[in-house]
Amino acid sequence: MYNVNKKKINYSEDVYYFDIYTNNYPVTIHRTDRELAIKTFLRYQKAGKRCQWLGRWNGKKFEDNQLFAS
Repeated sequence: MYNVNKKKINYSEDVYYFDIYTNNYPVTIHRTDRELAIKTFLRYQKAGKRCQWLGRWNGKKFEDNQLFAS
């Protein structure tokens, strides 16, 4: 069994984020363009990956996070 350390993610403002779960561990992916973020998110969903849309980070919390439910 391997040890997985939690890494603190430094979120950038006005960037879109979503998580993809592999082996029950989330991998956070970011895109600066909204259209590209949505397209990439849908591609992972279509491939059968378990995904969670986080939204756009405004510096304090995620906005635009009610877009998808997976």
